[in-house]
Amino acid sequence: MALAYDPLFITSDKSAMDVPSTPPPMMLTQDELKRIAAHKAVDFVESGMVLGLGTGSTAKHAVARIGELLRQGKLSNIVGIPTSKKTQEQALSLGIPLSDLDAHPVIDLSIDGADEVDPHLNLVKGRGGSLLREKMIEGASKKFVVIVDESKMVKHIGGSKLALPVEIVPFCWKFTAEKLRELMDGYGCEAKLRLGGEKGKAFVTDNGNYIVDMYLEKDMGDLGAVSDAILRLPGVVEHGMFLDMASTVIVAGELGVKIKNKHSSCC
Repeated sequence: MALAYDPLFITSDKSAMDVPSTPPPMMLTQDELKRIAAHKAVDFVESGMVLGLGTGSTAKHAVARIGELLRQGKLSNIVGIPTSKKTQEQALSLGIPLSDLDAHPVIDLSIDGADEVDPHLNLVKGRGGSLLREKMIEGASKKFVVIVDESKMVKHIGGSKLALPVEIVPFCWKFTAEKLRELMDGYGCEAKLRLGGEKGKAFVTDNGNYIVDMYLEKDMGDLGAVSDAILRLPGVVEHGMFLDMASTVIVAGELGVKIKNKHSSCC
């Protein structure tokens, strides 16, 4: 039975509100919580939509659910825009028709996970390495639904003390990484090149770039100002702060599912 909530509820003062729904069984694993949140997100999907298909351990559950509903005939005329090669492969294996932003510059709905969510529904994404394509596709969406388990909720961006990813060009990457560290030094920043390639080489994104992971000790304060400063650095392609982009965040926890909505001027 679907959980009861009002997906159209939006606060007038742009503040996030919790909409509680029936709690799931207790003692669920993190992956089960992710699946619950993902399935709730797919409730927003309607036949005929162009969908942004996210990347990562949570988003894969949403993509799988969309494929299942297509096979069952409960959804039809769906077009998916994948945010990574990995998601593209999954979607094709499920029979989800795919396209791209060139053919569909406006997307009805994107569904994706997040690495952090703050009280204003700002996000950190990109620990899976797909931040650039995710930001392009989700930024072109009328509605962006984020699915997380409760461990991803933080008091401020960087609050998990885990990586804030920045995608950079490979050319003179040490120079760019040092400029990033200097820029963020006031926040107790440590900048590390992400490894993960063959024989310990640098991780390479789908776009052929590197990622520098920044670990912060302090609250950055004005995120917009920090975002602008990072993007002005030569060699930086994009960063993993998704500011004022999420219209809805679905949070699955041991005590139930919460729907957090936020007014979005783009919708």
